[in-house]
Amino acid sequence: AGALVGTVVRQPVPAFLLGFASHLAMDAMPHWGLAAGGDWIPVARRDGVAGLVEMGLITAAAPTDRRVAVLAGMIGACLPDTDKLGTYFFNRNPWPEPFNRFHARIQREAAHRLPREVLTAAALGAAAVAVLATRRRTAR
Repeated sequence: AGALVGTVVRQPVPAFLLGFASHLAMDAMPHWGLAAGGDWIPVARRDGVAGLVEMGLITAAAPTDRRVAVLAGMIGACLPDTDKLGTYFFNRNPWPEPFNRFHARIQREAAHRLPREVLTAAALGAAAVAVLATRRRTAR
């Protein structure tokens, strides 16, 4: 979603901010998640590696005039979930408590939605690559 935002917006700062907002909008939709206290680390490892690979592929596919905006949109879209990393590695959530309460309140997670999550991620990744490839051909 952040890559698509960056492709359309073209400017890094608005792409970053809209990418951040896209994460929150998607968190408000039904999606996969573990119950409180669930062991999310094995999933996070796989998800993190897959996400970084996909971000690299999408950044490489972006036309040079949009590459920074695409990357900024993706970084903005990832940023809200740094609460988990901060808590796990540093025993400290980097976000202020009002944001944490809001972020927790909008979640619509359930463990049975993993197939939907994988399909959504694949569809968004494919859409981003397709849009970027089209923009790249048009730019030539």
